[in-house]
Amino acid sequence: MLSRLLHLGHPIFLARHRYLVLQMVRREIMARYQGSVLGMSWGVLSPLLILAAYTFVFRTVFKARWPGGSDSTGEFVLQMFAGLLIFNLFSEVLTRAPRLVLEQPNLVKRVVFPLETLSWVAVGAVMFNAVIALVILLAATVGLGSHLTPWVLATPIVLACTVPVLLGFCWLLSGLGVFLRDIGHVIGPAVSLLLFVSPVLYPTSALPPFVANLLWLNPLTVPIETLRDLVLKGAAPDWGTLATYTALGLVFAFLAHRLFERIRPAFADEV
Repeated sequence: MLSRLLHLGHPIFLARHRYLVLQMVRREIMARYQGSVLGMSWGVLSPLLILAAYTFVFRTVFKARWPGGSDSTGEFVLQMFAGLLIFNLFSEVLTRAPRLVLEQPNLVKRVVFPLETLSWVAVGAVMFNAVIALVILLAATVGLGSHLTPWVLATPIVLACTVPVLLGFCWLLSGLGVFLRDIGHVIGPAVSLLLFVSPVLYPTSALPPFVANLLWLNPLTVPIETLRDLVLKGAAPDWGTLATYTALGLVFAFLAHRLFERIRPAFADEV
């Protein structure tokens, strides 16, 4: 399995159909903002509006402070924004994935069309928004008086390490979603729950050791905490943890793709 996984021709590495995927990602991004007055400005405004809402609720209404930090609103905003950046990346993929194949009946019935590329397109589109949010995070960190260290150059690596996990969820949920339509209804509440069982509104250090150890099984924990280390603490990432996370993500993506390909012949009968 390892040799097949590391072969660059495997769909996980996008060696095949990369031109098709790039064109479809571009079309997906343009279609998302087409017809709106502000256009692609929504890519910047949306995360800022979400952050403003969370900040108002937790800081103004509940008078919350960041566990283990100061009482600074700026610190609270930056810590939460780093968590929301990764959470939004996962939530968009998880929400969209169950209907990814169902929304393309014409492509399903084309034998020659590589349906596995639909997952790459979905991940590529949401990654575009994540990059915009990352730029906002870095600009806000500097604007609020914090000092960025050279470790900030490793932030794109954190986003890249999430790609295999996101692809795995896309292939798994899009394949099963063709046969189990209830998955789409379950994902909404599951994503809401995911917000509170991920270190988005709090750091892992604020939890009891046993609970904190369990939280590292959450696929959002490693990228969230690593991003905070790089940007807000100016510290080096735990390369071993990041490498393990990526390796497990590749295995998960490989297995999810195998399942997707195995059940793919039955898609045309269900769509």
